[in-house]
Amino acid sequence: MDGVTIKAMRLTAAVSEDSGWFVARCLEVEVTSQGESLEEARRNLVEALELYFEDESEIVVNESPIIVSLDVAV
Repeated sequence: MDGVTIKAMRLTAAVSEDSGWFVARCLEVEVTSQGESLEEARRNLVEALELYFEDESEIVVNESPIIVSLDVAV
């Protein structure tokens, strides 16, 4: 493609299962998608993020979060 610059960025997603659907949420920007499988939710989130950034002239992304597991007594 002449005159087109394609950029790539690595983002983080948290995926949870809710009522038979997998919900994928990007942790750096407020974009969420879903799918009937983990892979479908991931693909749908990538597509949603590409559409989100498509018209952005200046891309602002929060720093990648530090992901930790927590054990909570309940």
